[in-house]
Amino acid sequence: MDDIDRELIALLRDNARLPVVALAAKLRVARATVQNRIARLEAEGTIVGYTVRLRPAAEAHRIRAMTSIAVEGPHGAEVLRILRGHPNIVALHSTNGRWDLMAEIRTDSLEAFDKVLSTLRSIHGISNTETSLLLSTHKLA
Repeated sequence: MDDIDRELIALLRDNARLPVVALAAKLRVARATVQNRIARLEAEGTIVGYTVRLRPAAEAHRIRAMTSIAVEGPHGAEVLRILRGHPNIVALHSTNGRWDLMAEIRTDSLEAFDKVLSTLRSIHGISNTETSLLLSTHKLA
């Protein structure tokens, strides 16, 4: 990956819907160069998808939380596999320190959130959790 690839990725992170022509102009390269680089980055698995970011107010009825998760010894891979497949976990991060994983959870109601949390706590290999509800968002990426 070179500087043009990094610049291209930064532009796509900011607005993945920019036309290839606009990306080429910003990068000062040919349109075909941009198309080829995007195709290569996708084929290599560097770019794995495109998404939509919503203002928090657009999802006013959504419950959002960060859950810190402690995993027992050798169960890390199994716990990760299960959590990756959970539809209410929108982001999953490994970390250092007291907690092994951080999971961002979203549900439509507190009742649904309670069920998700109960499900997480019952997963074999999870020894402890601590959850903080997200009340306000002050900065988006």
